[in-house]
Amino acid sequence: MREQPIGEAVKSDERAEVFAYHRGDMHAAIDTLLEDIRRQLTLAEAAMSRGMTRGWRPSYDRD
Repeated sequence: MREQPIGEAVKSDERAEVFAYHRGDMHAAIDTLLEDIRRQLTLAEAAMSRGMTRGWRPSYDRD
């Protein structure tokens, strides 16, 4: 399987699959994607040592 390079647009059929899974509810689709991102940040934070990142911690809010 080929990974997408950073900045490459998501294929429209992938978007359609997400919306179809949520029965066209855009808000539910966005909520699910945001929850996935938060979960990934939590896992990354748990896996990294504080020394490796010189004290940096992921933030769930934009600055």
